[in-house]
Amino acid sequence: MPRTAIIGTGFHVPERVVTNHDLAQWMDTSDEWIRERTGIEERRWVEDGTTGAEMARRACESALAQAGIDADEVDAIVLGTLSPDHFFPGTGVFLQRELGLDGIPCLDLRAQCTGFVYGLSVADAWIRVGQYRTILLVGVEIQSTGLDLSTRGRDMAVLFGDGCGAVVLQATDEAGRGVLSTHIHADGRHAEVLWADAPSSVGHPLISVDDLEAGRQYPRMEGREVFKHAVTRMPEAVHEALDAQGLTADDIDLLIPHQANLRISQMVQKRLGLADDRVYNNIQRYGNTTAATIPIALAEAVEQGRLRRGDLLCVVAFGSGFTWGSALIRW
Repeated sequence: MPRTAIIGTGFHVPERVVTNHDLAQWMDTSDEWIRERTGIEERRWVEDGTTGAEMARRACESALAQAGIDADEVDAIVLGTLSPDHFFPGTGVFLQRELGLDGIPCLDLRAQCTGFVYGLSVADAWIRVGQYRTILLVGVEIQSTGLDLSTRGRDMAVLFGDGCGAVVLQATDEAGRGVLSTHIHADGRHAEVLWADAPSSVGHPLISVDDLEAGRQYPRMEGREVFKHAVTRMPEAVHEALDAQGLTADDIDLLIPHQANLRISQMVQKRLGLADDRVYNNIQRYGNTTAATIPIALAEAVEQGRLRRGDLLCVVAFGSGFTWGSALIRW
């Protein structure tokens, strides 16, 4: 049975940089307040009219170039996002069109911050059973257009950024290389702890004037509950993956956690006993790009030479749903 190797990585973030000082002009906050609670210094936001499919195309083109293959060699697209360009259809088909492809399947996943790990699990299964050989796995978000940029919404507005990361997955028979295992979970009992209530098919119409006035279209979060669950579930998921392979945290060469909050990442790192040089964080520059955080960080890590052939890479995420998961990859 073949394994799934990552043969190319790429990312794209908007040129517009929004600093904490910029946010302080729109709401009652400060650079010190944001840094202390989140570790974020700046984030990237799109200009009006930019689409997620456009950003995804750029990230995929970079990943394909690194992999040394043409777009027409791709057999399927798996795309994770909580901020699709349209209510329907999914962003995946618009990306397919941007790439000039035709006929291949496009699967959109709504697993929020865990979207990349969920997508990796699906794509890995497809490759292992021989259904597809080459798959584009994408995480893309445009969240800046859906934030409450007032003091009422500051707790969420300071967190999120826009961007896209992509990887090219391909079947390999090379011994000791590829995805070793993936592990994904969910617990819907906590769905309303981190969510956006509207638009909603439960209501008629999908969104009402009352919804808009109450701000139900904006994301809401019980921050302490999210933090508590994240710093528990993420280390658990890492240990689950390690146990499945008979490995320990000492075997990890690089951990890339979902970039939700630097304090969460640091707590996960501490609980796993990993040194700073074995963990990659970039939330300081990009904020939380949800499904895109892990592939953006991975692409940067590859650019910086943080991964060498044979290294053990672990990715782990936790987010709305609640959803969480991990994967071990032998680079």
